[in-house]
Amino acid sequence: MKDLPQIVDKVLLEYINLFNHYLPETLEGLYVHGSIALEAYVNDSSDIDFITVTKRRLSKEDSSALYRIHKTLQQKFQKPDMDGVYIVKDDIGKMDSSCKDENEMFAYFNNGELNFGEYFNFNPITWYVMKHKGIRVVGPEILSSISGPSSQELCQYVLHNMNTYWVRRLHSFEESIEEVKHYPTAMIDTEIEWSVLGVLRQYYTLKEASIISKQAAGQYGLQELPEEWHSLIREAMNIRSGVQGVDSVSNDIRVKQTIKFLKYVISLCNHMNVEQHTHRLDTR
Repeated sequence: MKDLPQIVDKVLLEYINLFNHYLPETLEGLYVHGSIALEAYVNDSSDIDFITVTKRRLSKEDSSALYRIHKTLQQKFQKPDMDGVYIVKDDIGKMDSSCKDENEMFAYFNNGELNFGEYFNFNPITWYVMKHKGIRVVGPEILSSISGPSSQELCQYVLHNMNTYWVRRLHSFEESIEEVKHYPTAMIDTEIEWSVLGVLRQYYTLKEASIISKQAAGQYGLQELPEEWHSLIREAMNIRSGVQGVDSVSNDIRVKQTIKFLKYVISLCNHMNVEQHTHRLDTR
């Protein structure tokens, strides 16, 4: 098993002890993905993205036990937050999160709350990271047995995400620009870090057919994109790292630059996809 950040190791050890106490003879395996698996954990910022495999499917009758587990962790550790899902072994690699009936609902913990229902993170990115970089904390070595996704499935998912989630986010940004530019600087910092590094991760995946951390995506952007964007990319990377006072430019200009950057990268990714599709047709 890869070495974990010390605080992550402490939280997970407490989590396992609590789980075995409140739900004895139930834990099958515990696996970590996300920033920790990508070796990009940031103190006081990153979550612990987990997948817990149980010997039986958990139901709403287990809510009280799960609530106690996570509430105790929140009281003992201010950070990092745990963010993940409870599944059975047959769910590993599953792409469809739909629940046909109440007995198929997934228990998951997100943004400090316990939920039951369809789990939003069953997608090619999750399973790609799990398969290639996931960390087994306890349980059987099952990560390498995950069948997918293929590089093509990964890129198709990311391109769809770019033209749905990120395009909607861009339009929302533009429509509310007069309001957004008056947000507190800390809120604008969060928007810049999330948006700039987020679309750079998409860009990297479409070019390299792999997954990369936010900070590594920033470095990749500095290597691949024109110099006119470097200041904004460095600013986003500094915000991600917790550096204060990263830019003296007005919030109005920062917001407008971020909007321009989103438009540029989304257009670049779509153009790149057309070129790749044309190349595949030409080589048939």
